Amino acid sequence: MEDRRDIEQSLKLFIVLSRAYKAINEDVQVFIQNNGLNMTEFAVLELLYHKGDQPLQQIGGKILLASGSITYVVDKLEKKGLIRRVACPTDRRVTYAQITDEGKAFIGELFPRHEEQIHQLMSVLDSDEKDTAIELLKRVGLSIKDLSY
Repeated sequence: MEDRRDIEQSLKLFIVLSRAYKAINEDVQVFIQNNGLNMTEFAVLELLYHKGDQPLQQIGGKILLASGSITYVVDKLEKKGLIRRVACPTDRRVTYAQITDEGKAFIGELFPRHEEQIHQLMSVLDSDEKDTAIELLKRVGLSIKDLSY
C-alpha cells in the first residue's frame, strides 16, 4: 500500500503546479490581450511566424485547439490583416493559413517582448533549476500515457 504522505505530496504537487501554471498563464494573457490578441490568435500567429504556411486542418492539433474554433480564429486574424488564406495549388481540398507582411512585422515586434516576459517570469530559477524542472515535468507528462485506470 502506498504511503499516505506520498499520496498527500502528490496532491500538493498537483495543486502547486496548477497554481503556478495559472499565475504564469494569467500574466501572459494580460500581456497578449494588451497587444490586441487573445491567446489563441497569438498561438496561431506565432505558429505561422516560426513554422511558415500551415494547412488550416492541421493548425488545431499544433496549438492544441479544437478544429471547429480554428475557422473563427483565422477569420479574426484575416480581418486584422495579419494572415490570409491561400489555396493549395496541388489539392483543392487544402487551404493554407499564411502570415502577411503586416502579420510578420506585428509578431516580429511582439514575440521578443513575449519571450522576455517569459524569461522574467522564470528568472526566480537559475539555469540548473530550470533544466531540472524541465526534465522532471517532461517525465511526468510523458509518463501519463503509460497509466491506465
